[in-house]
Amino acid sequence: MTQSDLDTVRRPIASAHGLPNAHYTDQSVFDEERDALLAAEWAGLGVVADVPEPGDARPLDFLGMPLLLLRDKAGAVRVFHNICRHRGMILVDAPRKIEGALRCPYHSWCYSTDGRLVSTPHVGGPGQNTAQGIERDSLGLMEVRSHIWMGVVWINLSGDAAPFEEHHADLLTRWSEFDRPLFHGGADSSFALDVACNWKLAVENYCESYHLPWVHPGLNSYSRLEDHYHIEAADRYSGQGTHVYRQLAGPEGQTFRDFDGLTSKWDTAAEYIAAYPNVLLGVHRDHAFAIVLTPKGPGHTQEHIHLFYPQADTDADLRARNTAQWKAVFEEDIFVVEGMQRGRHAPAFDGGRFSPAMDGPTHMFHTWVAARVQQHRAQAHAAE
Repeated sequence: MTQSDLDTVRRPIASAHGLPNAHYTDQSVFDEERDALLAAEWAGLGVVADVPEPGDARPLDFLGMPLLLLRDKAGAVRVFHNICRHRGMILVDAPRKIEGALRCPYHSWCYSTDGRLVSTPHVGGPGQNTAQGIERDSLGLMEVRSHIWMGVVWINLSGDAAPFEEHHADLLTRWSEFDRPLFHGGADSSFALDVACNWKLAVENYCESYHLPWVHPGLNSYSRLEDHYHIEAADRYSGQGTHVYRQLAGPEGQTFRDFDGLTSKWDTAAEYIAAYPNVLLGVHRDHAFAIVLTPKGPGHTQEHIHLFYPQADTDADLRARNTAQWKAVFEEDIFVVEGMQRGRHAPAFDGGRFSPAMDGPTHMFHTWVAARVQQHRAQAHAAE
């Protein structure tokens, strides 16, 4: 794969080609994108609802790294590397509540829920709990930079991305009306899909509305292709919106309560945005959702879907129907992204072309990927 391959991706949309096959099938390119895209940017890890109460801890594997999502005793949600500073032992191997200290099962070193090392039993010999060179203040859990927005826990593994509020200032302004408490629907408002495709194909498919008439005929029956518009913010996000959103109604006409204070735009509109690299978001007058994509390998992605509401006490039956409706929609996309993944094993495929009228959001994502990978390669070359 040459530099010119990615230059071709970055051409104006009418003459650009999509990313080369290796970006979907090759382990070495997957590893390269892990560093250039997922570790260097603000990526989605999970949702706040994964750890609802103080002391709740959930181990997560992200790009092969053991991480720990933890709500500390003060109520703050934090992310740590899920390893003891002594010998690198995994601290938490299943979701649980930390009642007191977080204790390593190997040699019983203990950490507070805010990450401080508070106990090192017998470290200086039997009965000696201190030792020269073991400075507890400098041996706390290694914290990962994190931020909470739209119910999602975002992380920056490299630690050097711009502050989240600065990086996504445009998106925060665009959706400022939804900058309010979001209530996760609970156990009946989350589900996961295991998909045999590269994570980028899930982003690309979500970005555009071009496929609606053929892949989502039910949705397209009332929110038609011609009712949709593009959303494009170079280097940050892209997606689509619709001027026609139909609220879900129960058998007696009941609906979810709207978010308070929305402008009239949202009476009939909804928007769906891919926040690069791996979070897919949707907002409506009466609910929102987040899809956190977890890349598991070049051809394997887990999609974690969560639905949120303006209030905690929503109608349970209506909530379950809403989850089922969205699950059916997202399942309709599986054959598409898995089919494209299989297609990326065709040696003659040149990355494909883009419709200038319909594929702007997808091309914008490809351009972002290509630019970031080229920048990463240039930095690696300069360091040699």
